[in-house]
Amino acid sequence: QDHETLGVDPGPALQEMYQRVLRADTELLALPAPGKPVPASAPVPICEFPVPAQLPASLTVFVGRDTELAEVSASFLGGTMAISAIAGMAGVGKSTFAVHWARRIADRFPDGQLYLNLRGFDPVGLPVPPEHALRILLESLGTDPRPLPSEVDALAGIYRTRLVGKRVLVLLDNVRDATQVRPLLPGEPGCLVIVTSRNRLSDLVALDGAHLQELDILSPAEARALLARRLGQQRVAAEPQAVEEIIAQCARLPLALAVTAARAAVRSAFSLETIAAELRDSASNLDAFHHSNATADVRAVFSWSYHALSPDAAYLFRLLSLHPGPDVTLPAAASLAGLTIPHTRHLLSELIQTHLTDETVPGRYASHDLLRTYAGELAATIDSPQHIAAARQRIFDHYLHTAREALGLTAERALIAMSRPAAGVRAEGFAGDTTKAAAWLAAEQAVLLAAVEQAATHRYDIHAWQLAWATANHLHWQGRWHEHERIHRTAMVAAGRLGDRTAKAHAHHGLATAAAALGGFDEARGHIERAVQLFAELGDTRALAESCRTMASVAKQQGDPKAALGAAQQFLAFQQAHNGQDSEDSRGRRATAAGLNAVAWCHTLLGQHEQALERSREALALCQELDCVTGAAETWDGIGQAHHNLGQYEQAVVAYRNALDLFRSSDFPWMSASTLERLGITYLSTDCPAAAGAVWTEALGVKNQLGNHANTESLRIRLRQLGQ
Repeated sequence: QDHETLGVDPGPALQEMYQRVLRADTELLALPAPGKPVPASAPVPICEFPVPAQLPASLTVFVGRDTELAEVSASFLGGTMAISAIAGMAGVGKSTFAVHWARRIADRFPDGQLYLNLRGFDPVGLPVPPEHALRILLESLGTDPRPLPSEVDALAGIYRTRLVGKRVLVLLDNVRDATQVRPLLPGEPGCLVIVTSRNRLSDLVALDGAHLQELDILSPAEARALLARRLGQQRVAAEPQAVEEIIAQCARLPLALAVTAARAAVRSAFSLETIAAELRDSASNLDAFHHSNATADVRAVFSWSYHALSPDAAYLFRLLSLHPGPDVTLPAAASLAGLTIPHTRHLLSELIQTHLTDETVPGRYASHDLLRTYAGELAATIDSPQHIAAARQRIFDHYLHTAREALGLTAERALIAMSRPAAGVRAEGFAGDTTKAAAWLAAEQAVLLAAVEQAATHRYDIHAWQLAWATANHLHWQGRWHEHERIHRTAMVAAGRLGDRTAKAHAHHGLATAAAALGGFDEARGHIERAVQLFAELGDTRALAESCRTMASVAKQQGDPKAALGAAQQFLAFQQAHNGQDSEDSRGRRATAAGLNAVAWCHTLLGQHEQALERSREALALCQELDCVTGAAETWDGIGQAHHNLGQYEQAVVAYRNALDLFRSSDFPWMSASTLERLGITYLSTDCPAAAGAVWTEALGVKNQLGNHANTESLRIRLRQLGQ
């Protein structure tokens, strides 16, 4: 708008801010400190992130590789962003080499070292998708994960912005291909990316300038040095012929040598000739892992260690190959095997001692993917289909019933009926601890997503759709919309095979939520209307009420306020009927407050501002009584809009400011963006353009962090007009 319309010329500070917005100044992307609005004249600082130090511990018995270390060190000159791709067959020691080198040069990267296993060749689970990897990296850099966008390009932009002016080392382990890793490249001078993969990553070399370092099997001298470090120089020197045969049987493969050495160390009274003879005898019983660089039977090494296990440990080792995720906790392992927690803990210790599994972080256990493949082949050969089916039933029951318990503590949703868990399942409990339940959902997110897909693959269709239902709320709050959509599409396929209308209704509801979040409002409307229809036919009133609430949200976003009001009133009527003012059910009363707020917003859209204000005040009283901070923030926002529409601008400013204070105290910056934009409009209505420019600039920073927000461009236009 021009100065005649506004009644005032823009001041120097606002003109400077306008020029910074036009230049896409990266400093505008940063958020202000909670509770402190940014003056129009002040630059917005980039938030400092904590210095991450995520490199795994270096192997104490690392030997050799001097030539390769010299080559990779020479490839990194430090002046530009460098990529070092370390390739080689499974078990050749790529990860060990990468970690060893990274630790040697870590002091060159004072702004931190990031580590991420992308699980490109996991024998059971799927590779980590780039958008998931970017979120993990951004969280490691201190970024709040909740307002992050879902698109890979937008996430990559935020990631690179966070690294501007920084010297960071990024170690990306077990990469599938260049497509998986390319969005994770910082592009900042002085950063180094180390990539390990079984593939040669030729595209990364050709298109991104990566230096390729291929690791071969160890030289004979390096293999002898490895055994000497693990077993002692005296023992190795005493039996040189046996040592040579062990090296040959292990094909000079570091993983095979490590497993063999671990077993020999435990059996210190045995001669190395005995160890070599056992390797020789077991080689004829199993097929080889074929590779151009492996001339001996690597699987024989694994079988030798496996046959030394106690029967129960061997049983657990085989069943761990059935686990859906990248790693497993003690209770989950106990459920998988149908054993007690103490006994399972003892068996895991036995597997750790033989290097057949490892405690990667306290309380979580994982095996090298070669070992998991080997364990899976053993399970298919030794264990009956009935035993395998029972183990899968137990592990899916474990995650389903634990997730349901966590959901009941972290979300205000009606819980679905489920069958009792199978005998031997050790589902975890949280003793009413909401924080513990939320932490479990976050820690098990990758496992839960894999469990949905694996349950559907093996036709455990009831588990598939119910696991998707139990995981949905966590994914919603984390903004994992693509994962949310994927598991509910899987749930829909499972529901179709079952012919279960309840399952279909919940899958439609989940797909509607994901589609709306991703901007597909027409698709969302179709799904939620089908969910409402099915729940009504089934007589499931609680699920019907939840679907009406979602319908109101979708219709509102679609621009259909009458339909939104009708759906919101249905949801409110149900809550008021089942959770009256005298009810002791705080969760139900919170839902009633949410219903009142939803109805108020629909009245606003229809121009019924007095009704909107009345409903909002009812909602606010409930929220304040229940100490529901987020609900109160949303309600203050609605009160501000009603006052603005009634021309009561001073009351509107107070209400919006109350909403912003509560949003910031709850650490929900993305929910404040719309409030900031509306507050700017109110400031403009009171002839305060400088104040409007300040809050709109703050809102633009929030929305840019969200990425691809529908109203970002309209807000830029507002700021340009304000500057003119």
